[in-house]
Amino acid sequence: MPRYEYKIVPAPTKGLKEKGVKTPEARFSNALERMMNELAAEGWEYQRAETLPSIERSGLTGSTTEWRNVLVFRKVCEEEMAPSKPELLPPPAPVAKEAETIAVAVPEKAADPETKKPEIAVAQKPDEMPKPEQLSKSLTELRAVRNSEKTSS
Repeated sequence: MPRYEYKIVPAPTKGLKEKGVKTPEARFSNALERMMNELAAEGWEYQRAETLPSIERSGLTGSTTEWRNVLVFRKVCEEEMAPSKPELLPPPAPVAKEAETIAVAVPEKAADPETKKPEIAVAQKPDEMPKPEQLSKSLTELRAVRNSEKTSS
């Protein structure tokens, strides 16, 4: 089934002068004929004329409906769209639990007396993770150290 591309152009509102064309109706027909022939030369096929509403501003807060005359053209798309096949992403790489390294501050270890910062413990396996109560204590210590550094600088 062919796919179409559409073009909507405003219908001419004023006739074109040409040698031998005298009446306003003939000039209007001449303008319409020229427009349609130009678009046909580009490959556009005339479909129909439409009168459509257009809401436009009127004053500061008002709006009015203007009726616009347009011409509808279509042409077959040059590039036929082939049905697209979804591309599957590769599966994620497996994560080895034993190789995970997690760094946490552990309050049981004393802070280094020179830097006054708590030591950081490295857990190699999830089983070696500190308990939540230990983490909350170590976070309090870290905040205290951070605040003391801010006040000393």
